[in-house]
Amino acid sequence: MNPDGASTPGVVSPAWKTEQYKVNNEMSAIPEDSKRAGGMSVREAGQKGGETVKQKYGAEFYEQIGRKGGLATKEAHGHQFYEQIGKKGGKKGGEATRDRYGPDFYERIGQKGGQKVKQLIEEGKRAAAAAREKRAS
Repeated sequence: MNPDGASTPGVVSPAWKTEQYKVNNEMSAIPEDSKRAGGMSVREAGQKGGETVKQKYGAEFYEQIGRKGGLATKEAHGHQFYEQIGKKGGKKGGEATRDRYGPDFYERIGQKGGQKVKQLIEEGKRAAAAAREKRAS
């Protein structure tokens, strides 16, 4: 249901105790009972399976399969693919940060960063002056 109480097409009533899962860019309602086979949620089962694989093959296994997947993606889509998804991710992240903290947030963190740089420069100058005095004596 929408916040205004109207029913949304394709979404089962909350009375059925359902959760929404995105499958192939389509939303489907899965009854809560069906996701708890054997008293374990899908997430818990996935986590348990991942831990079992980690114990059996070691953490390096994930590095190896990740590297293989990355190389296969690079061969299939080329270097530009990574540039495109990086730009999209950066834009989405920036928009999410702006929406969460507001546009003034960037001004505040910029000022904090500038103050920190100023402080570090002053500390560096003091350290250099102390080193010169130490050498002179």
